[in-house]
Amino acid sequence: MAARDIIVDFSKVGLSYDEAPETLSDIDLELREGEFRFLTGPSGAGKTSLLKMIYLAHRPTRGRFFLFGEDAVNAPREALPPLRRRIGVVFQEFRLLDHLTAYENVALPMKVAGVNQSQYKEDVSELLNWVGLGDRMNAKPPTLSGGEKQRVALARALVSKPDLILADEPTGNVDPAMSERIMKLFVELNKLGAAVIVATHDLHLVQSLGEPVLRISDGRLSRAPGAGGAG
Repeated sequence: MAARDIIVDFSKVGLSYDEAPETLSDIDLELREGEFRFLTGPSGAGKTSLLKMIYLAHRPTRGRFFLFGEDAVNAPREALPPLRRRIGVVFQEFRLLDHLTAYENVALPMKVAGVNQSQYKEDVSELLNWVGLGDRMNAKPPTLSGGEKQRVALARALVSKPDLILADEPTGNVDPAMSERIMKLFVELNKLGAAVIVATHDLHLVQSLGEPVLRISDGRLSRAPGAGGAG
């Protein structure tokens, strides 16, 4: 089988905010096409900071970072949007637009990219049905619960069929049955070729899927002992 390309490549990366001590230190990480990784660790350990650095919301303050083969540390600002468009992101802040319906929020990435509605209408509806919101497509965010907003944000992140999916506690506001359904969606997208990183506190979820686990503690990244096989 042909070797899969490395799409996330960190070497001795550090991240600090302003003059504060480093939030992340000496991060080494390789993620290849089609790999699935869980990211665990206590609150405040740096999970969200790592995901935001991969998404290019923050640039490393030291070290080497290549994303989809591009030097993400030294790349000019105008080179970053095309890289971001290859990533689907589900962060804890949902960032939904209150004046748009659930359907319109999910469709927004496709609309911004100039895709004709006829090409994405079915995908948007299918995703909203998958996350249990088929009957809420015309609802606006102020009328949705926290769990419903989270599921809209999830569908929006996945509608463009990204090459890399980053999810920060994607099952934090939903019941166990919906958690399982959401994780099955990630697994299916992974089987179709997307690389996936899911940050979670839900160790039962991690153990049930048996995927490799990375752990952040005190700003340092390591392979969790005894966790899943190679991706």
